[in-house]
Amino acid sequence: MLYLGLGSNLGDKQAYLNLAISLIAKQIGRIVCQSAYYETEPWGYVSSNTYLNAVIAVETNLMPMDVLDITQDIERELGRKQKSTEGGYADRPIDIDLLLMDDWVMQTERLTLPHPLMHQRLFVMEPLVEIAPTLIHPVLKKTICQIYNTLKL
Repeated sequence: MLYLGLGSNLGDKQAYLNLAISLIAKQIGRIVCQSAYYETEPWGYVSSNTYLNAVIAVETNLMPMDVLDITQDIERELGRKQKSTEGGYADRPIDIDLLLMDDWVMQTERLTLPHPLMHQRLFVMEPLVEIAPTLIHPVLKKTICQIYNTLKL
């Protein structure tokens, strides 16, 4: 199972998330589960624009790098100009992050799985715990619920 984190803080945020989910379903695989949408403050930078975030679970036969290429194409198609690099975050119409994919553990120049910061981000863990509380993080060896509860302290 593939878990993707979605976020938008420009324009019609809900419409961007809905469109991204539709494109993911067409190009990557069947959406098995979707969290509610959560309004959150920007993380890692200052902006007056709040985010709308969600997490989806997707059934796919694609390899992680193929999923990355497709999600980046979807981001560009929906108006994303550049990816965040080295902590250089900025407002964006859509952001799609690969969070977890089965029990894959990998680190390349382009992709790290599981997502290296997911366990520090409430805007990821809150929607993820909604749809997959018993899922085990393959590196931390804790359930998503345990990680979420640690973040909430």
